[in-house]
Amino acid sequence: MIQIRKASERGHFDHGWLNTNHTFSFASYYDPKQMGFRSLRVINEDWIEGGQGFGMHPHKDMEIITYVLEGAIAHKDTTGGEGILRPGEVQTMTAGKGLFHSEFNASDKETLHLYQIWIMPEKSGLTPGYDQKEFPAAEREGQLRPVVTRDGRNGSLKINQDATLYASTLKPGEEVKLDLAPGRYAWLQVARGKVALNGQALAAGDGAALSNEQALAIRAESAAEVLLFDLA
Repeated sequence: MIQIRKASERGHFDHGWLNTNHTFSFASYYDPKQMGFRSLRVINEDWIEGGQGFGMHPHKDMEIITYVLEGAIAHKDTTGGEGILRPGEVQTMTAGKGLFHSEFNASDKETLHLYQIWIMPEKSGLTPGYDQKEFPAAEREGQLRPVVTRDGRNGSLKINQDATLYASTLKPGEEVKLDLAPGRYAWLQVARGKVALNGQALAAGDGAALSNEQALAIRAESAAEVLLFDLA
């Protein structure tokens, strides 16, 4: 079964400095039918104006993934983690028993476009931590590149949950496939372009939940970039 979450159905807020879309209930957006999918709790697509961002604020008991599409984000947290994240790089943060962090557009002029993703951890009270890594374009072109995993395989970043995040960029007509083990679920988020998921049309900003599917095929109808989650 495939359930599509259209981009236009998401919670949307324009705060001037921040234009944001919430796939699932978040902050002042609440929909009891959209509280997450499996361990996937938040998918926010944000556009942040130059020089703007989020000052120091707390997080607890969440695995947080940041994926930049355009621009650069400056990150700093109370674990000592600090850096600039650009397209092609992925950041993970274990909030665990608690930390504070800030996120700002690293440019005074260019708009920052990113996805922030929250995954519920397998247990609470973990030691907070931060990591980031570049995944070269060649590793994501025409294939599903695991960028975040539970076990850190193939040089991926680790999170504390039985979940895998794949990133892929596709040329028109290219197709990638994934077999799902029994009892596994998947979520596809289209970051750019248009694709067909098992024959169903999706465009940028659209998401899709897959349940009781043995396999999935993603075919690019235009140049596209996708994020695919394999979930317990």
